[in-house]
Amino acid sequence: MINKSVLIRLVSLYVIPYLLLLTAILVMMYIYPKPELHLMLNSFHSGVLDFFFKFYTLMAEWPLYVLAFLPSLWKRNKMTLFFAMCELTGGTILQILKHTISNPRPVSVFEDYPDLVLPLVQGVDMHHSNSFPSGHASTFFMFCTCSVIVLAYFFSRKDALKTLRNQILFDVALVALLVLAAMGAYSRVYLSQHFLSDVCVGSIIGFTTPFLMFWLCRNKVLKLKKEETK
Repeated sequence: MINKSVLIRLVSLYVIPYLLLLTAILVMMYIYPKPELHLMLNSFHSGVLDFFFKFYTLMAEWPLYVLAFLPSLWKRNKMTLFFAMCELTGGTILQILKHTISNPRPVSVFEDYPDLVLPLVQGVDMHHSNSFPSGHASTFFMFCTCSVIVLAYFFSRKDALKTLRNQILFDVALVALLVLAAMGAYSRVYLSQHFLSDVCVGSIIGFTTPFLMFWLCRNKVLKLKKEETK
């Protein structure tokens, strides 16, 4: 189980900020029509941002899976298994939604608005179908949320937050992981591969699945060895 101190930090620095961000996104989606909102979120393209998001979004295609495998090199196979279980569960839900709803991508939708110019990034292969929800956004949030839970569980069992240094490191890690996940989700909007609603639902899947899997499997998947708890 996660102790009270770690749980408070996790909720206040990762869960609550995500919920506030999600609320702001839902408000924006309610106020603005989908095409107008998409253009608003793409109103500040630059060469530097084009380069950054073009390659940062690729993290969700294979680098994050490599990173999730790394704990196995230090005989922490259960951490990798936890990520794999979350990704498999969330990915299954996401693919069912994708192919059931089968919404068009922004590049296809904007064909019906000839007066509106869709900002595109040179060299990005544009997709046209299965837009909802975003698989990349789900993967970014899946990896970061799994990392947050593993860190929280580890710090709880090791009782490592007794020192101020470890408290600061843990807090910074929580905020950094949320920022990295949010940036990954936004990259899909910036590159016009998805609408905001697509990444919103993708993030929800990626955010909630690890917590659900942890609640269901915490005693089997993330249980540390007895000697690690001393």
